[in-house]
Amino acid sequence: MTHRLAALVLAGAVLVAGCSVSDNADRPAQSVGPTESSGSTGSSRPSASVAPADEPADVVAGLDAPWSIVFAGDAPLISERDSGNILEVVGDRTRVMGAVADVAPAGEGGLLGLAVREEFLYVYFTSDDGDNRVVRYRLTGSTGDLGLGPVESILSGIPGGRTHNGGRIAFGPDGMLYISTGDAQDRPKAQDPASLSGKILRITPDGEVPADNPTAGSPMWSLGHRNVQGIAWAADGTMFSSEYGQDTWDELNIIRKGGNYGWPRAEGKSEQFDSIYIDPVQQWDPDDASPSGITIAGDTIYIANLRGERIRAVPVAAPETGRDLFVGEFGRIRDVTVARDGSLWLLTNNTDGRGDARDGDDRIKRVTVQSG
Repeated sequence: MTHRLAALVLAGAVLVAGCSVSDNADRPAQSVGPTESSGSTGSSRPSASVAPADEPADVVAGLDAPWSIVFAGDAPLISERDSGNILEVVGDRTRVMGAVADVAPAGEGGLLGLAVREEFLYVYFTSDDGDNRVVRYRLTGSTGDLGLGPVESILSGIPGGRTHNGGRIAFGPDGMLYISTGDAQDRPKAQDPASLSGKILRITPDGEVPADNPTAGSPMWSLGHRNVQGIAWAADGTMFSSEYGQDTWDELNIIRKGGNYGWPRAEGKSEQFDSIYIDPVQQWDPDDASPSGITIAGDTIYIANLRGERIRAVPVAAPETGRDLFVGEFGRIRDVTVARDGSLWLLTNNTDGRGDARDGDDRIKRVTVQSG
């Protein structure tokens, strides 16, 4: 942990009383076209009315265990978990714009999330010392020839492990940096306010603790998470997250300031703990999910799924419902984002040791999705 936060987290702790273990199971059978989905709710409300408007096409192929896609202006950037490389997409090819030093890929750890703010690229990775860290680089050069300036530490000391490292980072509409962390296979720490694991953290772009966080001096925004790998905001500021459960339920949550989401005492919805923990707005069998990156386009949440090998489209206004797209068509999908032209870019993840790699994997697929 950075010196600026170490003492503050421990002081704040006294004030506050993710991937499935079976994620490498056999691939599901393919299905053609969108399918209705309502999680476990059985809701009769209308699901997301979305459908592909064109045939998905490759943007680039030949990626090695890619994890995150972001845009720096018009330049798409990709992280590769195991190589530690950050790639810039230029036309139908990629170029290495830089490598993150001290990345220690092992299991699910390595170079994970990316986020861009102004002239800086923020990076989440598992280090040689065994912790997870956030650093930033000033971007140099111009589109097509971007590079990385000197590295600056933003936050360190996030517990790491072979699995459950979280790793998604994104800037919220408030300008703060949100960081998802996993329980790093130490379940009780998800409920420990003094630990950075099993949390969603919120810090300033420079790594300080905002004055309006739930607990003075602590970067914790919410707790009780197993392994959050997707965070996004709707137009009204509502924050959503996707979370890996263990064997029973994966989750879509609405994140509230200071909220406790129950892990490890609760997985999915729990009547027993209704008065203590916040229930997910939708939950799925891990066979159909293992959700990772998410994005929001218009009034629809798009969720990338690994074991479920699909994109799930969920209406912001009815988050207990949804529709499944591209089931089994591309294999595991790690991330999804909205490109500058409004299309969806899907990042496959079949070369990470758990997928069934196909010729040319991994790749970015581009597709236009229309609502009606």
